[in-house]
Amino acid sequence: MTTPLRIDIVSDVMCPWCIIGYRQLAQALEATGTAHDIHWHPFELNPDMPPEGQNTREHIIEKYGSTAEQSAQSRAQMTALGTELDIDFRFTEDMRMHNTFNTHQLLHWADTLGRQHDLKMALFTAHFTDGRDLSDKAVLADVAGETGLDRDAALAVLEDQRFASEVRQEQSFWIKQGIRGVPAMVFDRQHLVTGAQGVENYSNILKQLAKETA
Repeated sequence: MTTPLRIDIVSDVMCPWCIIGYRQLAQALEATGTAHDIHWHPFELNPDMPPEGQNTREHIIEKYGSTAEQSAQSRAQMTALGTELDIDFRFTEDMRMHNTFNTHQLLHWADTLGRQHDLKMALFTAHFTDGRDLSDKAVLADVAGETGLDRDAALAVLEDQRFASEVRQEQSFWIKQGIRGVPAMVFDRQHLVTGAQGVENYSNILKQLAKETA
């Protein structure tokens, strides 16, 4: 039996290119028939974001120096890509960027139950399609409950912050590995690929890795 390819993905649920990159990778994995084992890891795009968050368009313009026109073009590009990848991006003028430390704690908890991937996908949808406020602990607990996890247990995890130190340690580990932007994917614990690379490029990477391990 072929050993599944380990893929570590460092990402943030506020990052549209993270879900785009993942869906591109998923298509490449299916196209190449690659057995795989995916592990998600935390990264905060905005660790210093205040509790109330910030309007997403204003944040992008302020953080990256984009013009309003460039921001609109980027949203249009991502929406078109999303359509190809079955991602329903619904960008709105009042969309907000939030800090995601609590989402990463909830994902860490879900991982202990073998449900991290399901929750990760649900959180992407909650933010980009449904426009839900992921800085709200009750909303996070609701999403967990809708995913089939215990809502009360999820809320308790967020209230007592029991996984805060583990998440901080994991974030620190990846930063020390040189990760400064997401998505960042590490194949077989040694090959780092950053950014959303497209289905064809991911397929080529997977084929090359298969040759190397044959």
